[in-house]
Amino acid sequence: MIKNRIQIICGHYGCGKTNLALNVALSLCEKGETVTVADLDIVNPYFRTADYKEVLEEKGIRVISPHSAGTTIDAPQINAEIFSIFDRPEGYVVLDVGGDDAGAAALGRFARRIQAGGYEMLYVVNRYRKLIETPQEAVALLREVEAASHLRATGIVNNSHLSSLTTQEDILSALPYAREVAREAALPLVMTTAPRALAEELSERVEHLYPVEILVHPPWVDPL
Repeated sequence: MIKNRIQIICGHYGCGKTNLALNVALSLCEKGETVTVADLDIVNPYFRTADYKEVLEEKGIRVISPHSAGTTIDAPQINAEIFSIFDRPEGYVVLDVGGDDAGAAALGRFARRIQAGGYEMLYVVNRYRKLIETPQEAVALLREVEAASHLRATGIVNNSHLSSLTTQEDILSALPYAREVAREAALPLVMTTAPRALAEELSERVEHLYPVEILVHPPWVDPL
């Protein structure tokens, strides 16, 4: 499934892109790969990979985050360390990108270098998230992200969920939506995620199923 060194995870706020980025990074690490996670979400202060830096670094994953991560500063800046992923091209890089065209603009600064090295850009959709509830809305936002980042998406990820309330039926009923997003975007539907607890029973009913651990929780929820 992972073909290129640079994996870009993008999507609307709340679609679950950060949880997916964490799972992709940890999966690569478990296979013995060298992994760097770069947090390019300089707009949204919540649900960002930088918040899980300690967990990632314990696994040997390098984390590059904005200078303002973990602070109350409302003037985020890209860490100059990001340039090292191009100057020292070692191992895989997972980029967690901001959820709209403003967030994707940070990615655009590196578009030429990303294109030169080869990349996959996965656009994460969630049928149950406001503003992307229809395929047309989801594709319209994708085009804004592509324009701002100067990069083209390579695949769609169906991450339709209702947080801890997600059921098998929620995932199955979102499949037509995800397929229509992929059709309208003229991109492959490369995976449908499911919480690991539900994945086994869905494995024969969902193509390209990708089991995930729920690592990202709202700040008001105490994870078990």
